[in-house]
Amino acid sequence: MSVAELLETWRAHLADGRRRSPHTVRAYVAAAQRLVAAKALEDWAGAARIEAHDLRAHLAARRAEGIGNASTARELSALKAFIAFARQQAGDPDPAAPRLRGPRIKKGLPRPVTPDEASNLADLVEDFAVKDWIGARDRAVLLLMYGSGLRIAEALSLTGREAVPGEVLRVTGKGGKQRVVPLLPVTRAAIAEYVRACPWPLTPAEPLFRGAKGGPLSPGMVQRAMANARRALGLPDTATPHALRHSFATHLLGAGADLRSLQELLGHASLGSTQIYTRVDAAALLDNYRKAHPRG
Repeated sequence: MSVAELLETWRAHLADGRRRSPHTVRAYVAAAQRLVAAKALEDWAGAARIEAHDLRAHLAARRAEGIGNASTARELSALKAFIAFARQQAGDPDPAAPRLRGPRIKKGLPRPVTPDEASNLADLVEDFAVKDWIGARDRAVLLLMYGSGLRIAEALSLTGREAVPGEVLRVTGKGGKQRVVPLLPVTRAAIAEYVRACPWPLTPAEPLFRGAKGGPLSPGMVQRAMANARRALGLPDTATPHALRHSFATHLLGAGADLRSLQELLGHASLGSTQIYTRVDAAALLDNYRKAHPRG
C-alpha cells in the first residue's frame, strides 16, 4: 500500500465510516500526513508502532513551528485517532491509542454580538457584495446563523428542498443528528429574496447556497464577507460567522429560554456544552452591574 492509499483509507474512514464534518476530515488527514512524513511511515504496521514518546517528540517539533496549545491539543486528538485506526488495520490485539495528555487549554467565553450588530452585519454583507444575488445570498446565510443558531456548515449543507421554507427548518448537524429549528419571518424573507435572485437552478438535490460560478458556497467566502463587514462596523475580530450562533444562544438564554430547550435548538449532544452560555449571560450581567451600580 502506498502512502497516498493509506491516507485515502483514513480519509474515507472519517468521512464515510465516522461521518465527520469536511472540516474535521481535512484537519485529521493533514495531521496524519504530517506524522507520516515526519516518521517516514510506509504502511499501517509502521503507524501502529508509534508510541507516546514518538508523539511527544512530534508535537514538540510542531510547537517549535509556532502552533499554540489549542492547535496542539487538536493535533494530538487527531493523531491518537489515526494511530488507533492504524492498529486496527494492522491487526493489533490492543488497538487503543497511546496514552498522552494534551496541553491545558483555558476556555474563553464566546463573545456574542448585539442584535443591532447582527442586523447591521447582515445588511452590510449585502451592500458590499459585487452582485445583487450574492449580496442576497450572504445576508440569508448570516440571518440563518443568527436567527436559527445554525453552524456555518449546517447552513451551507441545505439543499434546494429548503428553497421555500416554512416556519421551521429540519437541519442535519454533527454526527448526522437532525433537529428542528424555527425560522424568523425576516430569515424566510431573506431566503426568498436570494432564491428569486439566484441565477442558478436550485434543484432539490443540489446545494441551496451557491458560489459565484454555481458550485457549492464555501465557508471561506462567508467568513471573508463577514470580515469585511465587521471591519467597516469597527467590530473586533471575534465577530465571526460562528459568533452569530453564540449570539443566538446568549440572547435566547437572556430572554428566559431554558437550557434543555436551548440544547435542542443548538443540537448539542451534551447539556454541558450548552451550559457555557450561562457563564456568558452571567458575564454580561456582571458587566452591566458594574457599569450601573454607584459603587461599581
